[in-house]
Amino acid sequence: MSNASTPSTIRVDLGAIFVSLELSQSKWLVTSLTPGGGEKMSKHLVKAGDISDLLLRFGELRRKAQARTGQTFPIVVIQEAGLDGFWVHRALCQQGIESHVVDPASVAISRRRRRAKTDRIDGEALVRTLLAYKRGEPRVCAMVRPPTPEEEDRRRIARERKVLVNERVGHVNRIKGLLYSHGAGAYEPVRRDRRERLEELHTGDGRPLPPHLKAQISRELDRLELVLAQIKAIEQARTEMLTAEARAFPGAALLLGLKGIGADAAAVLWGEGLCRHFDNRRQVAAYAGLAPTPWQSGQVDHEQGVSKSGNPRLRTTLIQIAWLWLRHQPDSALTLWFKDQVARNGGRLKKTMIVAVARKLFVALWKYTRAGVVIEGAMLKTG
Repeated sequence: MSNASTPSTIRVDLGAIFVSLELSQSKWLVTSLTPGGGEKMSKHLVKAGDISDLLLRFGELRRKAQARTGQTFPIVVIQEAGLDGFWVHRALCQQGIESHVVDPASVAISRRRRRAKTDRIDGEALVRTLLAYKRGEPRVCAMVRPPTPEEEDRRRIARERKVLVNERVGHVNRIKGLLYSHGAGAYEPVRRDRRERLEELHTGDGRPLPPHLKAQISRELDRLELVLAQIKAIEQARTEMLTAEARAFPGAALLLGLKGIGADAAAVLWGEGLCRHFDNRRQVAAYAGLAPTPWQSGQVDHEQGVSKSGNPRLRTTLIQIAWLWLRHQPDSALTLWFKDQVARNGGRLKKTMIVAVARKLFVALWKYTRAGVVIEGAMLKTG
């Protein structure tokens, strides 16, 4: 009987050099497991962003493996999805190196209360994860499908608009808060006559606005007007992008033709989700984080709600569209299903059911844009 405390031998029988990259802003830790080198993993540091030095290190690993075994081995690399995005992955693929990007949350870790965590430990864990993945072990981790540069750039417009809208809300709330503290509450900073109305405002006790307060609000209006101008420009760019996408991809135009889906929602739906390739409806729901999560143990069997592990921007937009769908598509099969489910529960569980509507709607939109499968009962825009 083997000693339980003795670590199991790492099997390197796939004929490759397995490498993990721990990326940081100052240095990259390269952890490798080479055929002929036993089960010991070697570690080297590379300056962050220095692809040339990284490729030289890979060449050195190949030479050492060839000297030990007399064979030439390919290199298989794994890295976590993170701050560096996907440019390192693309640079390695351009050199003919097999590269994988893993979701860091899917890598198994010790569940002890206080676990040791270092780049060295993480690098070895990634190599072991890569080995298990290449052996074909099911569900050992979740590999990310890196978007193409075009897909990644397509998202920028909708994401930037969201940031600008949040900035607009911040400026508006700040101005209203400053005025409210002086009893001047009836003021809308987004109106076109905001400058003229500012000159007419008085405090709650009838005094003109203090000069420094008025100067601060004026500077705040300068920033607000800049944000409003940028939102207008980004919305114009969004319209141009959707028009171009509609010519190249008919599915993008189909989204804009449905009642209840505007330009903002269509840009998020297409750019964040529907432009990607999915093999089946389960992948569609999982990507949006709307797949159900069961909890089964012994006699306990219940649902924990949706996984929330997918794209948060897409998921938020889908929930909003689901509510709009009920209003603008009252005769669609999805709306009738929602009303029936709510009625069976005595008018309760609307929030739970709307998540189910969002999941079903996203799957239906995927079929609609990819295969032209008409959504049952859906109405198109007129004019």
